[in-house]
Amino acid sequence: MALLESGEMYLETIYVLSQKSNAVRAIDIGEEMGYSKPSVSRALGLLKDDGLIKKDEDGFIKLTKAGEIHAKQIYERHTVLSDLFISLGVDEKTATEDACRIEHYISDKTFQALKAHIEAFQSK
Repeated sequence: MALLESGEMYLETIYVLSQKSNAVRAIDIGEEMGYSKPSVSRALGLLKDDGLIKKDEDGFIKLTKAGEIHAKQIYERHTVLSDLFISLGVDEKTATEDACRIEHYISDKTFQALKAHIEAFQSK
């Protein structure tokens, strides 16, 4: 299933928030992303329909197994790219912003090659 950039951003945000707290609410997601309640509600509905998130009996948002796998992949891309750009001398704010844009468009093949190159370079 191909998610749009916005869906990936929601999954990544839910993942990051869930690392800080087990109680992730729609309002937390909206505040973190700077989106309105209706926008968040619509996006969460789409992610739920795609089987990527679920709400528990208390209304807290949880990633499904598929959602967690996808979110971890996006988050890994974000962190690897951010770290790479910072190591090249890019300031943290710019590196993070650029990584955030690129993480949604880089192919799996290119990302894996980049990651392997970084690992090989670091082991020298």
